[in-house]
Amino acid sequence: MAKTIRPTYPVEFSVGLLILIFVLSFFLSSQLFEVGWRELIEGTKTSAYVGMFLISSAVIIMVLVLWEEFLFPVKIKPGQDGVVFRNHRTKLKTQLLIYCIIPAIFIFVYFNFEIHIVRFIIWAALCTILPLGIKLMSGLKNYNDFLKLTDHTIEYKNNQKSGVFAVKDIQRITLIRDDSSLLHKFQVSTANGNEIIDLDEMELEAFLSSIDQFISSHYKNLLV
Repeated sequence: MAKTIRPTYPVEFSVGLLILIFVLSFFLSSQLFEVGWRELIEGTKTSAYVGMFLISSAVIIMVLVLWEEFLFPVKIKPGQDGVVFRNHRTKLKTQLLIYCIIPAIFIFVYFNFEIHIVRFIIWAALCTILPLGIKLMSGLKNYNDFLKLTDHTIEYKNNQKSGVFAVKDIQRITLIRDDSSLLHKFQVSTANGNEIIDLDEMELEAFLSSIDQFISSHYKNLLV
């Protein structure tokens, strides 16, 4: 049975925060259109409200992609003799799917509304490039990465690097922590040499505490 180690935000908090972001972006997005507040208030250019709604929706989608705690809990599923830590592929596919709505919205607005081109390009760039650069590209890069810890082996894949170590052949394991004592890497030493497994590069930050606990309890005789 899968164990949740990072739940999503409570529904009330998520909805409230998203509504606040939507309202703020709705009013701010008026600057993207060739329309003044007087015209909006008097109702002479109500079509701009549709464009503002669409732009605000794109902002909300961007937030959902960047701020994973809104939609995606982090779970680990123990196996018979260990556990596999990896970025869930279903999550990435969902993120990619909802991300595609963002450029579609901006393209639709561009061809159907009178816009202030410079401001529009800035907003479009932020909403499309930020989630792509911060989350999606790195997620695709590390799509196949994983760390598998069992009582008999340590196996990992990190982009072009991979390895399998039999626990009986491991001489020592060195945990590498940051200034706040949080585990970020660990070194596996065997008779053939040393191998550093970088958990940050594998995008396993959400699992650091669980990995630390597993290593400390299952490999404690090998720890330096």
